[in-house]
Amino acid sequence: MRNNKVSTLLALSVFLVVISCGNTEQNQPAAEAPPASFPVAKIQSKTVTGYTDYPATIEGMVNSDVRAKTSGYIEKVFVDEGQKVRKGQVLFKLETQSLSQDAGAAKARINIAQVEVDKLIPLVEKNIISPVQLETAKANLAQARANYSGVSANIGYATIKSPIDGYVGSINFREGALISPSDSKPLTTVSEIDQVYAFFSFNEAQYIDHLQRSEGKTKAERIKNSPDLSLILANGKMYSEKGRIQTSTGQINQSTGTIKIRAAFNNPNEILTNGNSGKIRFPIEYKDAIVVPQTATFEQQGNIMIFKLGENNKVETSILQVKGTVDNLYVVESGIDENDKIIVSGVGKLRNGMVISPQETSFEDAIKQVATLFKN
Repeated sequence: MRNNKVSTLLALSVFLVVISCGNTEQNQPAAEAPPASFPVAKIQSKTVTGYTDYPATIEGMVNSDVRAKTSGYIEKVFVDEGQKVRKGQVLFKLETQSLSQDAGAAKARINIAQVEVDKLIPLVEKNIISPVQLETAKANLAQARANYSGVSANIGYATIKSPIDGYVGSINFREGALISPSDSKPLTTVSEIDQVYAFFSFNEAQYIDHLQRSEGKTKAERIKNSPDLSLILANGKMYSEKGRIQTSTGQINQSTGTIKIRAAFNNPNEILTNGNSGKIRFPIEYKDAIVVPQTATFEQQGNIMIFKLGENNKVETSILQVKGTVDNLYVVESGIDENDKIIVSGVGKLRNGMVISPQETSFEDAIKQVATLFKN
């Protein structure tokens, strides 16, 4: 019995000791966690170049429609579509049998009129008839000659030649077709493509930005100082030649709100042709601009935001006004300056006013583009 009491007292003592130790641990204050570490970089200005693509259509520098000057049936087509031709080369020939018959009749009327004049001349000289009769006969002769000249010209027009050196486009009429000068479609179009035009459009704001960026006092000077352009072909590859802006339409299209721009590209290998499509890649240089990596930003209610490092290592948000994008960078117009330090990554874990442990990193490392790990 005594042994049981001793065991009970011993167990109770152990329990009280454990409770006492637990209370002691609870009463001790918990250790404060250190601020989280985030990479921080000081803003620097840089000169960067961005690119904007614009849909473009390609046309030969000279596109000459070939049309008939007289009506008739096509007797022969001497060329094929895409064929290179020289100026003056025969392209089409119209049937001239009826024209030849008309020419024969016109020639005969000349002969008749000439005989009449020759007969009246001596009669007038002898005062047998009035000179008025002779003048009337001479007028008839002149009219006959004019008619003959018109028929002869139509015979010449029946042979249709190329107006320029170039390449034959679509042939819209073939042998046997009846054509006339009033046809809405040309027989074909010959295009000169040693050099080609690329047409693209700016909207009003883009056009004003371009003029303000380009150096010069006049429009001509600004165009002359415009940057070289690149052309992306329909297959996605870059064209080997660089182009230059030559002119613009000079006024905004009220229907579309755009202004048409014409650029010229040399075409030594004849890769480009009339009707091609592509994209003009227009470079925009931002000199000594403030740039930030897009990974350092986040969006909130339609605004692009960034975290700056404030006093006592507290972070604070700032709204950025962005004027351009270059690769993985935003070109900033306002919201930060060169004296600021920004948190360059991990912004999803930050809150305004949060204290961090800044880890200094170089600005060059911060703006390096992250490599794509997986490609399709």
